[in-house]
Amino acid sequence: MNIKSLLFLLFASVLSQNLQAQTQKKQPAQYANLKSTFVPNGTWRGTFKIKPDVEVPFNFEINAKNTGKAHLTFLNAEERFDGGIVNQTTDSIFIKLDQFDNELAFKIEGDSLVGVLRKQDQSGKPLTVVASRGTNYRFKTTGKAPTADFSGTYDVAFKSPNGKDENAVGLFKQNGNKITGTFLRVTGDSRYLEGIIEGNDFYLSSFIGSSPSYYKGTFSTDGTIKGEAVSARGNIEFSGNQNQNAALPDAYKLTFLKEGYKTLDFSFPDVNGKKISLSDEKFKNKVVILTITGTWCPNCVDEASFIAPWYKENRNRGVEVIAIHYERQLDSAYVKKALTRFREKFDIQYDQVIAGKPDKQLVAESLPALNNFLSFPTTIIINKKGEVAQIHTGYSGPATGKYYTDFVKEFNAEINSLLEQ
Repeated sequence: MNIKSLLFLLFASVLSQNLQAQTQKKQPAQYANLKSTFVPNGTWRGTFKIKPDVEVPFNFEINAKNTGKAHLTFLNAEERFDGGIVNQTTDSIFIKLDQFDNELAFKIEGDSLVGVLRKQDQSGKPLTVVASRGTNYRFKTTGKAPTADFSGTYDVAFKSPNGKDENAVGLFKQNGNKITGTFLRVTGDSRYLEGIIEGNDFYLSSFIGSSPSYYKGTFSTDGTIKGEAVSARGNIEFSGNQNQNAALPDAYKLTFLKEGYKTLDFSFPDVNGKKISLSDEKFKNKVVILTITGTWCPNCVDEASFIAPWYKENRNRGVEVIAIHYERQLDSAYVKKALTRFREKFDIQYDQVIAGKPDKQLVAESLPALNNFLSFPTTIIINKKGEVAQIHTGYSGPATGKYYTDFVKEFNAEINSLLEQ
């Protein structure tokens, strides 16, 4: 190598080192190696700011699973709900809550997280959320002891803006100043609520990735209850009385076929455009379960977590399932993404079709044999002749205890009876 070439290589090496040093100087010190030094694993307490003076607490944990990827799990009473994979950058953490097309986006600030709950396409108004690590409580307590044990079943009425109250059943379990519970309505239950009692006052909340739920109110020693469901859209008052025999209207008598109809006639496409109908050869001489559902619906999540494994255990007995989806967006890319994620999450092995948007009037129009439509989900059971045998409005999930086990028992009894015919 001649002297001229040697000098050129030396100059190039020095220039490269200078550029690298300048690049490193431009990188803020707080970002350097942050991804490798900040480990989000552990228990967390978050709070949503749903109004200027209202914060809704929730709990979650982050742990690495067998895959080596960190997952977020929401904690509500005895439920552990998988929120999704935690994606970390140098200064931020993102959790795509695919079940509800939402996302938690956090900036790392010391050992805290500060950010928002937003739609994945960033439409709409985000909710501010902050979280701190190592905190196991949900609501802060002053230490004031409950005046009594208010566990039990309550007849409850939620006030409606149109003046017509909505009947509900309140279920509560108290252990010291801790309380868990849920509200059953015709349209479904409030899932797992968790909170505290101080004196006569109670506070309950829940969050699994959709919108935060928050209830507050007062129990009285005379067996009455009053309070309000609080949200960013407004507050809904409720009141009621303790009644161990409290019950909703019969869920099997709320939705039925119009006079002159014996079955449902539809032809809806799956995500690949293939039309599926009850008249298809696949469903002939079989008991068919139709579930009117949506990936956005928390009670539909509970139903899918029951129906999906039930179908795998019973499909060889001569039963089929069709999930009729009504989704918030109908463009093919979105529908395919939403239904595929739903399918993978619950290992769904039955047919899914897309029928329209989740408007109750539109649902009734798309299934004109129904007298009306009241609730997502609604479950329709078809006998071997292709006729409607039973329609169940709403869904009472695992959080409702006996109501859930009663539903499962009745569901299996009906299927067994139809299979024997």
